[in-house]
Amino acid sequence: MSERLARLLGGPETAWLVDRVRHRLERGRPLGGSVTLGTATPEQRRAIERLLGRRAGTGASLSVSLDEVDRMLRSSGACPEGLATAVVLLQGPVRDLGRENTERETAWREAYTELDAVVTGRTELSGWREWLESTGLVRRIAGDPREARLLLGTVAALLLRLPHPGIPIGRLSAESCGDAHALDEGKPLAALALSAARALSGLPYAGDGTADARRSAWAAVGVHLDDLSSSVLCLGLPGDDDTATGRVLAALRTAGEPCVLTLRQLRRHDTPVAAGLVRICENPVVVAAAADEFGPHCPPLVCTSGRPSAAVWRLLDLLSAGGCEFAYHGDFDWGGVAIASAVRERINWRPWRYDAASYETAVSTTRAVTSATGAAASFAGTVTSAAALSGRPRETPWDPPLAAAMARHAVRVEEELVLGDLLADLAAELGSTGSR
Repeated sequence: MSERLARLLGGPETAWLVDRVRHRLERGRPLGGSVTLGTATPEQRRAIERLLGRRAGTGASLSVSLDEVDRMLRSSGACPEGLATAVVLLQGPVRDLGRENTERETAWREAYTELDAVVTGRTELSGWREWLESTGLVRRIAGDPREARLLLGTVAALLLRLPHPGIPIGRLSAESCGDAHALDEGKPLAALALSAARALSGLPYAGDGTADARRSAWAAVGVHLDDLSSSVLCLGLPGDDDTATGRVLAALRTAGEPCVLTLRQLRRHDTPVAAGLVRICENPVVVAAAADEFGPHCPPLVCTSGRPSAAVWRLLDLLSAGGCEFAYHGDFDWGGVAIASAVRERINWRPWRYDAASYETAVSTTRAVTSATGAAASFAGTVTSAAALSGRPRETPWDPPLAAAMARHAVRVEEELVLGDLLADLAAELGSTGSR
C-alpha cells in the first residue's frame, strides 16, 4: 500500500467512506453513484476535499461520488487498480457474503442427509420432516449446520430403533446417543427426538408440553420414562397386608397422614383398590387441610396436583377396577375445567361442588370478601379485586350451565377459596357413616 493512499483514505476521517465501499463489495453491488454521510464533521469534510482536490459542498451532509474517487485514485497513482483494490489494501480481503450465504444454505441442506436416508419411505415421518424445516426448529436449537448435522444424525439413529417393543429412555439414550441423559427434558436433542416420537404415534408434532403428554408420546413408541419421577398424592385410601403398596397405604391411613405413591409402586401393584366413594381434588392444600382436620378418619381423597401424571392415572385405574365411585372438584378456571374434562374421559365422576350453583355461590363469596377488604387496601395504596378469568373457554358437559356462568362472571375461583365448604362435606360424610 502506498503512503499516498494511506494518507488520502487511511485515516479516521475517511473511515466511513471506506466502510460504505466495503459494504457494497461484500454484497456484490457495483461501485457507482454516490454515498452520503448524514452529518459530517469539519475534519471529515476537509479529508474529502483533500481526496478529491476540490471543495466538497456546504451543508450538514456530505455526498461523495464513488466514480470520481475511483478515477482520482487511478489517475493520481495512489492506487492504479482503483477503489475496490484500495479497500483491500487498506482493510484486508473483502468477504463474499453472497457466496458465504450460498455455502451456508448448502450446509444446512446437507445437515439433513442422514435423517433423510432414514425418513425416506416412512410415510408417517414425511410430514414431520417438512415441519422440522418449515418451523425452523432445528436452526433454533442447533445454531449452525455442523451442530445440526450431529443432532439430526443422532435422531436418525434413534428412529432406526423406533418403535421399540419396550426400553427405558435412559438405556435408549445411552445406546443410541452415547449419553444416558441426552434425552432428558431441556436437552437440545430431547425436543427433536420427542417430536419424532409424536410423529410416529400420529400425534401433533409439538404436543402440549406437559410431563404426562411427554410420557404418553414416548410410551406410544415403546419407550418408558423414569417411573420414580411420576407420583400421586392421596389420603385415607385403604390398604392391604399382601402387597408392599397396600401396606404403605394401610400404615399411612392409620397414621392419618397423606401418602405419596410413585408410578413404580403402582405399576407393581396389580390388585384393584376398593375404597367406596373417592373424592378427587386438584390442589394439594385440600389434602393437607383434610389430614389436619380429620387425620385417620378422613374419607378417601386423591389429588391430581394440576394436570394428572401417569401415576395419577394408574391409581385412578386401580380404584376404578375396584368398583369405586368418584366425586370431583377443581379450580373454577378454564385450565381447571380442562383438567376435569381429561379426568372425566378416563373415569366417570359426579361433581363435588363443581357445578354452576356452587360457582355462583363461590363468586358471591369472593366478591364479598374483596369488597370488604377493598377499603382497607385503598388506605395502603393497593387495589383488591376478584381474580379475572382468562384462557380459552371450554364446555362443561357434566353441568353445561357452569361454563355459561363462568363466561358471564369471568371470575376465577381457586380451590383454596372454597376449602371450608370442601372440609364441611368431608365432615358430613363422616357424620353419616361414622368414623372408621
